[in-house]
Amino acid sequence: MEETWTILKVLQWTTEYFRGKGLEQPRADAEVLLAHALGLRRMDLYLRFDQPLHPDELARYRELIKRRAAREPTQYITGRQEFWSLELEINPAVLIPRPETERLVELALEAFGQEPIRVLDVGTGSGAIAIALATERPRWVVTACDISRDALQTARRNAERHGVADRIALVLSDLSSAFRPAPPPFHLICANPPYVGDREWESLAPEVTGHEPAKALRGGGPDGTLVPQKLLRDAFPLLRPGGMLLMEFGKGQDGTLSAAARKLPGVDSVEVVRDYSDIPRVLRVAKSV
Repeated sequence: MEETWTILKVLQWTTEYFRGKGLEQPRADAEVLLAHALGLRRMDLYLRFDQPLHPDELARYRELIKRRAAREPTQYITGRQEFWSLELEINPAVLIPRPETERLVELALEAFGQEPIRVLDVGTGSGAIAIALATERPRWVVTACDISRDALQTARRNAERHGVADRIALVLSDLSSAFRPAPPPFHLICANPPYVGDREWESLAPEVTGHEPAKALRGGGPDGTLVPQKLLRDAFPLLRPGGMLLMEFGKGQDGTLSAAARKLPGVDSVEVVRDYSDIPRVLRVAKSV
């Protein structure tokens, strides 16, 4: 007699299998992938623990298990990631949005109210920051740039999905060859640049080093601050008087980047803001009026 694989039994087996492979969240990964294979919400699994799986459902799930066991990120397998309560399309052309980046969105919304302003999102990737801001502030006009054409196409699809494509201008640019009108056009510039240093890169999980785009992660040099420092120099002149730049950075980089920011012509104030885990995470640089 053939063994019956119910949802609960499959989840229990997969959780132990993933645990043996050294995955950090074996149960969560098992649930997310099974829900994806069955076309269900994750919470629906708990209402159907005794439901047997058909052979074709098991076959689909088995393929997803193989990919995750090979350390492919769950978000790339499902093609989805939530950010700011928005479900975004995610693929290997873009960085997987992290929860800590929501702190940058919060700071942007706190800094400016509902009045119409012009915003630049540098290195937009999936469009996470730009779309979050556009959904929260209907009167803001957002420009989002990236050096990757594939990333911009992903951002466009995400913007269309959330009904803000008409308020986000997507530009293929690295900042050095665009946005040079006078006077400076932007009230607010947001950036989550590459900031992983060469030393840290070697210690990251294979999900990161083997699958996420290195150009979106590696900041240059042993400490990873070369790209963020260049971004400060290139982006700050694009701010209007009284404008603000918000930039995410990595662990231990606050001293170097704060010092670099204080040297910028026309800087008014430089602050380091901590994330939800009380780790220094966002550099807030204000321009003199």
